[in-house]
Amino acid sequence: MVRHGPFLFALTALLAGCVSAPADRHRTPPHAMPLPDSAMMRQCTADLARLGARFSVLPDANPGGGCSAINSVLLTGAGAQVTNLRATQCPLARAFAAWVRGPVQQAARDIFGAPVIRVETMGSYSCRQVKGVASTKLSEHAFANAIDVAGFVLANGRHVTVQTGWNGASDEAGFLRSVRDAACKRFQTVLSPDYNAAHYNHLHVDLGRGPYCR
Repeated sequence: MVRHGPFLFALTALLAGCVSAPADRHRTPPHAMPLPDSAMMRQCTADLARLGARFSVLPDANPGGGCSAINSVLLTGAGAQVTNLRATQCPLARAFAAWVRGPVQQAARDIFGAPVIRVETMGSYSCRQVKGVASTKLSEHAFANAIDVAGFVLANGRHVTVQTGWNGASDEAGFLRSVRDAACKRFQTVLSPDYNAAHYNHLHVDLGRGPYCR
């Protein structure tokens, strides 16, 4: 008779050493800094060009403090002028351009009968921590992976801002909620005035952890 006891004990111990403990869902892992990726950038910039976006490729930046702007572009147009952006990771710029050209323009035409000619932002890259919550984590802005949208200017001269429109006229409130809901299908995290007081005047979109839409 073959005795399997010691063998099974050793195999069990070996397997136990190879299997990690369940992840703690309440503990956020450190943010992984992006690495330069030339193949991804070629594909991403080609996609931006097909979308008719206006952009320029930026050099990688790693200023310290855990912040970085890697694989980034400066996006200035996407079917409408885009203002005030700094470095933006290319995949985020691509998702943003597709959002503006698609559901944002469609909602503007459906609700206001006029296209958006300018998207006003409060920026993208900023080496800082998360705002509005008790946290010492770096924001996705610190990795050029987030954009804050403040408002939209239409071809008929109408100016729709998150600050005044979110709880303002019914057409403006409807438009802003429509573009927020569409953003939730394209970005990992979307935060609006419904999230907290720190977002009373903008829509935050990013491609970080998620999905989360509020």
